Order: sequence, then structure tokens, then C-alpha cells
Amino acid sequence: FGDPNEKQVRKYFEQVEQIKKIEDKFELELDSLEKVQEKTRYFMSLFEWLDYTNPDDHKKIKEILDSIKLEAFAVHRTACKLINWKEFDLWDKKILWNMIPFDVQLVWALSLNDWNISEMKTWEWKTLVATISAYLNALVWIPVHIVTVNDYLAWRDAKEMWIIYNALWLSVWVIIHSQNNIQKQENYSKNIVYITNNELWFDYLRDNMAIAKDRRVIWPLFYAIVDEVDSILVDEARTPLIISSPDMEPTSKYVKFAQISKVLKENIHYKIDEKQKTATLTEDWIQEIEKMLWIDNIYVSAHYNDIHHIENALKAWTVYRKDIDYLVRNDEVMIIDEHTWRVLSGRRYSDGLHQAIEAKEWVTIQQESKTLASITFQNLFRIYKKLSWMTWTAKTEEEEFIKIYNLEVMVIPTNRPMIRDDKSDLLFKNEVWKFKYLVNLIKQYHKVWQPILVWTVSVAKSEYLSDLLQKEWIPHEVLNAKQDSREAEIISKAGHFWSITIATNMAWRWTDIKLDEKAKELGWEITIWTQTYKVWWLVVIWTEKHETRRIDNQLRWRSWRQWDPWLSQFLVSPQDDIMRIFGWDKLFWIFNSPMFASIPDDEPLMESKMLTKRIDWVQKQVEWRNFDIRKHVLEYDDVLNNHRMVIYSRRNKILNQENVHEEVIEMLSNQVSSFIDSKIIEDNFDRIEDEDKMNIVEEINNFANFEIIDINTFEKTTTKQELKDEIYPLLLDKIQEIKSSIKEEDFFDFEKKIYLQSIDELWMRHIDDMSHLREEVAFEGYAQKNPLIVYKERSYDKFISLLSEIEFKIIKWVLTANPKWQIEQIEINENNLSLLFDEAWISWINSLDDLGWLKNLLSDAYEKNFKMSQSENDWIRVYKADNNEVNQTQYKWVWRNEPCPCWSGKKFKHCHWK
Repeated sequence: FGDPNEKQVRKYFEQVEQIKKIEDKFELELDSLEKVQEKTRYFMSLFEWLDYTNPDDHKKIKEILDSIKLEAFAVHRTACKLINWKEFDLWDKKILWNMIPFDVQLVWALSLNDWNISEMKTWEWKTLVATISAYLNALVWIPVHIVTVNDYLAWRDAKEMWIIYNALWLSVWVIIHSQNNIQKQENYSKNIVYITNNELWFDYLRDNMAIAKDRRVIWPLFYAIVDEVDSILVDEARTPLIISSPDMEPTSKYVKFAQISKVLKENIHYKIDEKQKTATLTEDWIQEIEKMLWIDNIYVSAHYNDIHHIENALKAWTVYRKDIDYLVRNDEVMIIDEHTWRVLSGRRYSDGLHQAIEAKEWVTIQQESKTLASITFQNLFRIYKKLSWMTWTAKTEEEEFIKIYNLEVMVIPTNRPMIRDDKSDLLFKNEVWKFKYLVNLIKQYHKVWQPILVWTVSVAKSEYLSDLLQKEWIPHEVLNAKQDSREAEIISKAGHFWSITIATNMAWRWTDIKLDEKAKELGWEITIWTQTYKVWWLVVIWTEKHETRRIDNQLRWRSWRQWDPWLSQFLVSPQDDIMRIFGWDKLFWIFNSPMFASIPDDEPLMESKMLTKRIDWVQKQVEWRNFDIRKHVLEYDDVLNNHRMVIYSRRNKILNQENVHEEVIEMLSNQVSSFIDSKIIEDNFDRIEDEDKMNIVEEINNFANFEIIDINTFEKTTTKQELKDEIYPLLLDKIQEIKSSIKEEDFFDFEKKIYLQSIDELWMRHIDDMSHLREEVAFEGYAQKNPLIVYKERSYDKFISLLSEIEFKIIKWVLTANPKWQIEQIEINENNLSLLFDEAWISWINSLDDLGWLKNLLSDAYEKNFKMSQSENDWIRVYKADNNEVNQTQYKWVWRNEPCPCWSGKKFKHCHWK
């Protein structure tokens, strides 16, 4: 029934004819840019009362866009004609506009607007094509994103296309990494936004970590045109994108906490739960610490992390056992799998626990990076309501795009016929003879003044070929990583008369090859003496094939324009990576064939389409292998993406709300119910022993942070539901009491901040847990189970647990934290938290007059293990005491060798330093 691609292209050409008829009418109606801009404002008024965020309006928006599509395209082309051959003063230079979309470009724009991956060859002005579809979709009042692969292209396209956007009454600018938040907020609000794919995912994840809605920069993701789609969705899709940060706390701090944990006693200072592998400080000891540190509440943000580290140190000493849970090898703590008893090389405990064990064992304490957020490009672009894709080379990956993204590749015909001569591949016996043949080939083309461009895959091979040419006294230029500063100069001259350029594939970055007039005058044939040679404007040779056909095609299309006469050819040998790793055994028969025995070593064995097809087959196997890897990554990230969307949706809802008090009260009810259900199994209290009742009372009071019930409560209540009904009103009153102690808006702000902070902290831990889970389920295949199914089942349980933990953490924080302190401390920069704790730490040590032995131990540990890395000129902050009472607002910078401010006459390091 014919090629579906050709059928669709014919339909697009029919629409192009309609566009041209409308354009003829507009030539009279829109005879000035003012009228064109007025037409744009009219289009935009059609969407003015529609809300993009409302799903009910999505269908209306699509209907209106379809109804004005052809008119909008005609307006765009009319604007191009009005400014054609006019100069504009931009960025201290004059820019001449000389572009009007031709028919094939309109076909491409129509294809882009229909959610297709549009493949069009080079030099067909993709940059201009993108502006046509972008103009139509920008009329909706939501910014359109044009995504490309590097900052250079984003800058270049935004600047070049500013002229046409301005003529159409649209604003445009570019997003780059160096811009600050305010600049990005302004630039993201433009009608058209040029941005790199890396900057887009970074800003998206960062927006979903913002603590206030005015710190977000990206508008709702509506429509994007993605350039180089094969590079983004294929080459960069094997690993998730991660924002991480190093743990800013000094590693020596873990030594200090290890020293503290050694002197604490079980049941007096802490309690352990070996089953859950937890250790928690007792309520009495927490109150004692608060007295020692002169603070109202240890759980304020400035000290909460330090309590967390103390509890980690306790777990390291009490419930994590050497040679059972872990072993020490080569100055490293290595985890032992509790099921298989194998050493989990490379695995580390999270949340500082691994560092606590390292401090315990006196091995090198390693800094740990924390994953703050992650996403894959595939799932990032799925967020857009509408997507278009552009590339030169996508047809070879069409099956993958259909299976994963449900996108078809639309191949658009070129504006001019292609006259490039793609020679068949040449196969040589070995690499040495291949390069010798290449040198002779270069000499042959150089003799007739041809420009020659040779691509190599590495710096070493480019220099090896350069040495061979130097021995033949052949002048040439080399472009690789060592000469990257001359890149633009060398590549721009690669098309000059009689030039020879050797370049690595990675060295060339979007610099145009310009053919000079002398090279063009060579014509098609040239006669030297009595011999006639066929001449091309440019000869391009590759020294080996690449892993995929797509990369080979990219290099061909990027090298030169398809309508100019030029030649391209690949030289292949068994030592090439693609042959050596993936396909040598498939071609080994060639070298054993008698028909090639008589061929000299420095001559190619064969030049045929059969060989090219054989190599294509090898490349297809590599492509399928890489496809399986990308599919595997996406399948696992899809599971996490479901969690991500729930968390980010909840987070954005919080940011947009004035307060979250009703949600907190609802959480209180949920947590009271689940907490009691988890602590009490029997519904009939008569069956519970008195000792168990006492433990339950203690745990409930610890949860509430005050004595909410006692043993007599079990006499008043006989079932779990009655106990819940007894406890809930008391906790609700407690929250109302806290609320009434400060301004209402401050309390609401406090609830909102701890809600966000709880989500962020536990979400980061969930990301780590999911990463570890993925490693664990990899071995399920040995048990004849599908690892992905096991991963989905276990991840669901973890996610339900995460949602419950978030609620528990919020309620616990509300009931235990002092909002007066919290509001002041929650905005403190994390880099200053350790310094604030050090001040209280010194004060605590010097207050232990009745526990001299503990004071000496702790101060010695602090100096020896924490300050040992500090130089003689380092400083700390100390207090000035009056009448043995610490005035914490009076501080002074004191150097270690300066006189102590207590007027003892001693140096500070020999006095209050200790």
C-alpha cells in the first residue's frame, strides 16, 4: 500500500500549498511588521482565557492551535519576507537577515508540530525550521523550550533567530549555567527559551528542591523542540542524571562522636534495638544534654544533625559487629551481605553510618556524597505536554523510538538532490597496511590539488598518520585535543584549495567547513599531462568504522553539504575496535579465502556492498546491545519516577499553599493510629503483661515528648481504639498550645518548612535505598525470578513506608521542636552548623566541674582527634564568662597562641582551649 512516510510527506506538501495561498492573501493585508505583530496579538488573545494547568482546557487549546496552524505558518513566512535582506545592529555588529522558509522547511515544521521525530539532512536550516513551530505554540502564553546539546548552539541560535522572533512580537533568550536565580527567572519567562538539555534537567531538579515558590525558575513544561534527539535519548540515556553534594561536615567530627559513645552506658544514656539495628538516646539524657549545652531544645536544626551522628556512633559501637556485619580490609570498612555472606565491594552505609564505623575502627574516614535528586532524560521529557524532535540521523534507531517513546521517525526529503559519492568500505589485512594505503591515497588526491579531510578515532592515531605524512614531506594540519585552541581556524581552512587536515572525531565541535573559490573552480574533471582525473570539491576519509551506523552517518552529514560534489569512504581493518570487539569472527572467512591470497598486503582486499552490509550487521548487534542497556535503565527509573511524581506533586502543592495546618492535623490522626497499631498487637489489653504495658507507656510518651499517659490509662481503656481516642485529643491540645505560643503566621510558616525539610531528607534517603535495592534484586535471576518484578514489589513497600515516615517525622518534629528556635535556625546555612555546635561543645566541656574525668577525656579527644588537622594559626570561637555564667552573645576571635581572655596569664591553648 505504499510507504507510510511518503504518504504523510505528500499530505504535508498539500498543506504547504494551502499555506502559500494564505500567504498570498497576507501580502496585501500584512504589508508591515506592525500589522504582523498585531496578527500575533490576535492569535494570542484566543488563548487568553484558557488555563493550561486545567486538564479540561487542554482539548480546547489543541483545537485552536490546529485551526490557526496554517495561518500562523503563513504569518511567519510573511514576516521573513518583510525583513529579508535587511541589516540589524545586534551585539555591536551588523547582522543581515536573508532566510525565507522554503517548501521542504515548511513540511519539516508541520511534521514537528505533529509530535514526530523529524529527520532532515544537514544544511537544511534546522535553526529556522524550529522557529516556525515554536511561533505557533508560543501563542498559548506558555514559554516554548528549544533544547540543544551545548551552550554554543543555544547562544548561536538564540542570537541569530532573535530577529525573526522580534519581528513576530515574541521575546527570546537563552539559559546558561552561569546565570543566577533572578536572571533565570526572567529568562525562563520569555516566549521562546533556548537551553541545553543538561541545564534543563538541573533546573528542573533544583526547582523541586526549592524551599519557597519564589525560588523556582521554570514555568510549567508545555512544549519543547529537542534538537539532536538521538544524542540526548540514545547517547546520554544509559545513566540517570544526578544532583549530588559532598557531605560538608569535617570527617574528624566522627572521631569526636565515637569518643562520646564509648563513655555512654546502655539504659542510662541510650537504648538499643538489635532487631531494628537502632540506638536512641533516652529522654533523661537528652534533657541532660540540653542543660549542658544551654539550649532549650536539642532538636532545633542547628543541633539535630549532631544528635543524629551521636546515635550513629552508638549504633556503630553496639549493634554493628566486626566480622559479622562488616570487616576491615586494606584500611577500609567493607559490608558483609547478611544473606550471602559475601563482601559487598563498593557498597557503603548511608546517612553517616559508614563514617561512624570507620571512626570506631580507626581507619581512614572517607567523605561521602549525597544524592539530592535524580531523573533520566526520558522521564524528564515525558513531563512535557507536547514534544517535537529534530535530528539528522534517527532512522537507524526508529525501532527503539517506537518501542520506548511511541514516536515515529519522519524522514523529510532534501531541498536539493544529494550528489555526494559514498564509496563502499575498503577492507585491509591489518592496520599498518591500511595506513600505508591511506598515505598513498592522500598523495594521489593531493596531486590534483584536492582538499582532503581525514577523521581518526583517537589522538594517538591522528599523530601516527601525521608522522607518516611528514616522512613523505606532505604538508598538513592536525586537529586533536592538543590543538583545541586552534580548532576553529584549522577546520575553517579544511575546505581550502590543496589543504590536508587530520582530525579526531571528538575534536570537531560545530565549526563550519568553508570551501574557498579556488577549490570550487576545480570542476568535475581535471587533466594532468594525458591523464584525466575525476575531482570532488572535498574528499573525506574515515580510518575506521564506529560502534553504530548512526555515528557514521552523523560524521558524514556533518562534514559537508549534501548538494555539493564530494566523496566519502571508510577504511576498515581487523584491529579496529568495532571489528576486534564485536565482529572479527563474522569476517574471518575473507582472509582464508583463496581468491585473496594473491592480493598484495598494501592493497585493499575488497570494495563491495557485501562488506558494507556485513559491517552494518555487526553495528546492528552493538546497537541492540546498547538499546537493552538503555531500556533496562529506563524500566527501573520508571518505577522511581512514579514515586518522584508523587513526591514532587505533593511538594509543589505545599509551596503553593498558604499553610498546611489541616494536613498536619490529619497526619496526627493517622500517626496516632499507626503508632499504636505498631506497638500493641493484642486488641484486648487484659492479655498484655504489666511490664509490656510500661514499655508501651514509655514509647508513647517518647513519641509525644511529654507524659501523655501512664499505666493507669490501661485501666480506663480496654481496646486500641479507645486508647487512640484518649491520646489524640491530648496531642491535638499540645499542638494548639504550641501554636498559641507564637504568632499564627509564624507557626504556619514553621509547619510548612518542617514539612518540606522532612520530605527532602527522607526522599534523599529513599533514592539511596532504591539504588541499593536495585543492586540487591540483580541476584534474583539466580532464583528464577524476574529482578524487575521483584524490584517493583519491594519498591512499592518502601514507598508506602516513606510516605508514613514523612508523616511521622513531621508530627514528631512539631511535638518536640521549639518553633521559636526553629524559625530562627531553619534558614541557617548548613556550612555554619558545625561551627555553631563547636561553640556549645566547648561550653559543655568547661561546665563539667563535677565530672572532671569526663571533662578531661572529652577535651583531650576534642583536641587530639578533631583539632589535630588544624594549623597553629587556626582559630575557634570562645565565650567570655562573668560570675561563672556564660554569656553566649559575647564572643571573640582568639588565636591558639594568644593570651586567654579569662586573664589567667596563660596562652589560650593552655587554658580555656581545653
